[in-house]
Amino acid sequence: MPDIRIDLARQWLELRQDGELLLAAPVSTAAAGLGERFGSFQTPRGRHVVRARIGAGAPVGAVFVGRRWTGEVYSPQLAAQHPGRDWILTRILWLSGCEVGRNRLGQVDTLRRYIYIHGTPDSTPLGTPGSKGCVRMANADLLRLFELTPAGTPVDLVE
Repeated sequence: MPDIRIDLARQWLELRQDGELLLAAPVSTAAAGLGERFGSFQTPRGRHVVRARIGAGAPVGAVFVGRRWTGEVYSPQLAAQHPGRDWILTRILWLSGCEVGRNRLGQVDTLRRYIYIHGTPDSTPLGTPGSKGCVRMANADLLRLFELTPAGTPVDLVE
């Protein structure tokens, strides 16, 4: 099984399997920093797993709201019609915490906070914090990650 490591300080994701690097890519985590509490808009730390894979077969740039494809495909014109929208595009890897009291259950539950690895518009800066808690990736990188990442894949978010 592959494993994902997200270096939060470097804003960098690596996917490895049996020690072999399969993918390395810049990401963008929370503008509000690191933390696990509900309502914090921070990116959680620690051991997680991919709980659900959403969007297989959707087009590149598919817009998701509430984990459902809206039928829209991102474009600058669509963005102009919806200023301030938090764009969740192309695919979703929904994360679930593994560490009770740190990122699972109670007021620190990653799954119930709806923390994802997801695509973002090409104009979104990567390599620097900017999200509302999720891990944003370029759509092309996310497509590759999605095809190599089954449900249950371990994900470590480390400082």
